[in-house]
Amino acid sequence: MNLFRLWAIILKELRQLRRDRLSFAMIVGIPTLQLLLFGFAINLDVRGLHAATLDLADTSESRALIADFAATGVVDFQQPVYSLEHLNSLMRLGEISLAVVIPADFSRRVQLGDRPALQIIVDGSDQAVQASARQLAAYPVGRADQWRQQVSPIEILNRYNPERRAPLNTVPALIGVILTMTMVLFTAVALVRERERGNLELLIATPVSPWELTLGKVLPFILIGLIQVSLVLMLGRFVFEVPIRGSLADVYIVAAVFILASLSLGVFLSTLARTQFQAMQLAFFTFLPQILLSGFMFPFAGMPRAAQIIAEALPLTHFVRLIRAIMLRGTTVGELRHELLALGLFAAGFLLASTLRIRKRLD
Repeated sequence: MNLFRLWAIILKELRQLRRDRLSFAMIVGIPTLQLLLFGFAINLDVRGLHAATLDLADTSESRALIADFAATGVVDFQQPVYSLEHLNSLMRLGEISLAVVIPADFSRRVQLGDRPALQIIVDGSDQAVQASARQLAAYPVGRADQWRQQVSPIEILNRYNPERRAPLNTVPALIGVILTMTMVLFTAVALVRERERGNLELLIATPVSPWELTLGKVLPFILIGLIQVSLVLMLGRFVFEVPIRGSLADVYIVAAVFILASLSLGVFLSTLARTQFQAMQLAFFTFLPQILLSGFMFPFAGMPRAAQIIAEALPLTHFVRLIRAIMLRGTTVGELRHELLALGLFAAGFLLASTLRIRKRLD
C-alpha cells in the first residue's frame, strides 16, 4: 500500500466534502440540532396533563384534595366541569386527558372506607396518561388503616381502552409513522432523480408549468399512500383487534390530507438537494423530530414549551391526534377541524414553496 497515494485520496475527499456545503452542514448540524432538541424535549416524566374536575361534594376537604393533586404538577386543571356529560365531551374531543370526579358523599366515603372515595377517569388511548393516573391513585386519602381490604380510596376508570392494550395506542399512530417514512422519502428523490438522469432539462423544453410538474409528482403517490393505509387498517383489525369507532370515511379523509402534506414536504426537500443521497439525508433528518415530538413515542405534555411549539409545526403531530381521536374515541373530522386545517395549511405551504423553487429552475 502506497501511503502517499492513500493520503492524496483522503485529501481529495475532504476538499470535495468542503465544497459540498449542504453535506458539510448536515454532518455538523444534524447531530448538534438533534442532540439539543431531543435532549431537552424527550421527557418520560409526564407533567402538566390537561385535566378537569367534577367536584360534586364541594367541601373544604374535596377542594383541598384537588389542590394537592394540582400541586404534584402531574395535572394541570384547565377548568371545572359541572356534569358528567360535559366531562365526557371534553375527553372525547381530546381537550382533557384526565378527570377527577369527587362524589357528593365524599366525606362519608372517607370516614367509612367501604367504597372508593373518588374516581379518576383517564383517556386510555394514551398509555402515558394511564401511568400518570396510577401515580395520582397512590396519593393518600384519609388514613391508610381505615380502608377495608380490597377497597382502594381512588378508583381508576380507563376510558376507550379498559383492557390497557398497547396496540390500541400504537397501531393508529403507526399509520402516520409509516406514511411519513415512505411518502417523504419517495418524493424527496423525485426531482433529484429527474435531474441526474437529464429528464429535468427535457421538461424545461416542454410547456409544462411548475404547478403541473409539482402536482404530477405528488398525485400518483396519494393512491399508493391510501393503499398503505388500507393495509395497516386491515392488519390492525384482524391481527391486533384495533377497533375503528369513528367513521371509516373520516379516517381516509384525514389520511389523504396527511399524505398530501408528507408528499409536499418530500418535494420541497428534493428542490434543496443536488443528489439523491442528499435528498435521502434530508428526508431522514425530518423523520426523527416527527416521530419523537409528535406524541407517538413520548408524552406531548412532558415536553418543554419550546419543543411543543416545534411539534405543532410538524404534520405527524396533528395526524396522531386526529387518527387516535377518530379510531379510538369515535370523534368526527368536523369536531377536530382545526387539526385538519393545520395539516391542510402545511400541505399548501410546502406545495407553494416547492412550486416557486421549481419555477426558478425551469426559468
